[in-house]
Amino acid sequence: TGGYARELTDEEKAKQAGALAKAVANADILITTAAVPGRQAPVIVTRAMVEAMRPGSVIVDMAAESGGNVEGTVAGKDMAVGGARVIGPVNLPARMPVHTSEMFAKNLLNFTTPMLAEGRLEIDWSDEVIAGTALTHAGRVVHAGVARALGLTEPTSSEEPTA
Repeated sequence: TGGYARELTDEEKAKQAGALAKAVANADILITTAAVPGRQAPVIVTRAMVEAMRPGSVIVDMAAESGGNVEGTVAGKDMAVGGARVIGPVNLPARMPVHTSEMFAKNLLNFTTPMLAEGRLEIDWSDEVIAGTALTHAGRVVHAGVARALGLTEPTSSEEPTA
């Protein structure tokens, strides 16, 4: 709930793994990016899938810092798994500072633009994105995760910050 993705059922995972195994075996280059903020990255590509790849194949596991999407990934290392090369890069934003800054600026623009009306800040607290990203408002913690981390009483989902 409240997001763009959900965890797959066991049946969905099995079906996906079967289709993925065929695609991975036929790939010369594979880039994985699945990460869940604050949690371990899901392992999507098994060692058996990697070992089925052609010799000289390359995998770049962009989720390496949070555990990796590929079994055999080691953050910050270039590993041989079967005949494939599994690369676990770390601190990717620092490797591309110009593009990282451009992307961050564009994300901030797209995040804040809906909160502006005729040059004024107008926050719609019923907006799922705004409500889910606000940490504090009017001197109180309004984000459940932050409240938990601070040992405070969690705000309820029906609580709306007041101006």
